Amino acid sequence: MGSKESAVKKYIVTLSDAEREKLNALIHSGKTSGTKLLKARILLKADTSDGGEGWSDSEIAAALETKCPLRLPGTRQRLVEEGLEAALIRKHSPNSARRRIFDGAAEARLICVGLFQTRRSVRARWTLQLLEEAVVELKIVERASDNTIGRTLKKTLSSRI
Repeated sequence: MGSKESAVKKYIVTLSDAEREKLNALIHSGKTSGTKLLKARILLKADTSDGGEGWSDSEIAAALETKCPLRLPGTRQRLVEEGLEAALIRKHSPNSARRRIFDGAAEARLICVGLFQTRRSVRARWTLQLLEEAVVELKIVERASDNTIGRTLKKTLSSRI
């Protein structure tokens, strides 16, 4: 199905025997994520060395029935530029992650408001909307949604609030 000729590709995959064995072991272990398995299969199919298959991106996409053909050149590029481990793991972009609204100190103050203010007020329990207003009023955070407060309380203790 594949030919060893690469049609003017910028990133040509050439795996060593050890890397090929590692990828095969990863595929046959059955104890890894689907994305990692797909990337391992892509690299094995794209391998142009003597032991590899040297398939083109379109052949690999058709054979593996991948939903994202753009993953193929990206996986090739990461292997060539950063190595095998980097090509297999998901790249985390610090720009894509949102900053946390509640850091450790703000979380502690939120819990204190919910637990201790309850004892001094007429309320038996706080609602998320009331806590939202309270943390902004007390200048614990600049702004927060009731959803954020609910997630923060859920991960800490908070069935008692």
